[in-house]
Amino acid sequence: MSCCSPEGTCHTDGATDESQATVVYSVSGMTCGHCESAVTKELATLPGVTVVKVDAPTGLVTLASERPLDDETIRAAVDEAGYELVGRA
Repeated sequence: MSCCSPEGTCHTDGATDESQATVVYSVSGMTCGHCESAVTKELATLPGVTVVKVDAPTGLVTLASERPLDDETIRAAVDEAGYELVGRA
């Protein structure tokens, strides 16, 4: 059984918290740990965000939040960190 759905949402543990919204985004321009830290720092400040997982080599950013977040809010935070949100992965 896969932890990821066709919609691009996933969970990494056996428990499913229905109140959590998880989305995977693609971000361009990240190359190293500093990039990961900068994006994580910006996204973690957004209201309701509970988990931020950034992987520079793949360009994937996984966000879990208490409620669904607006893609433009995510785009603005990624832009503030100095990178470009490509879209949902």
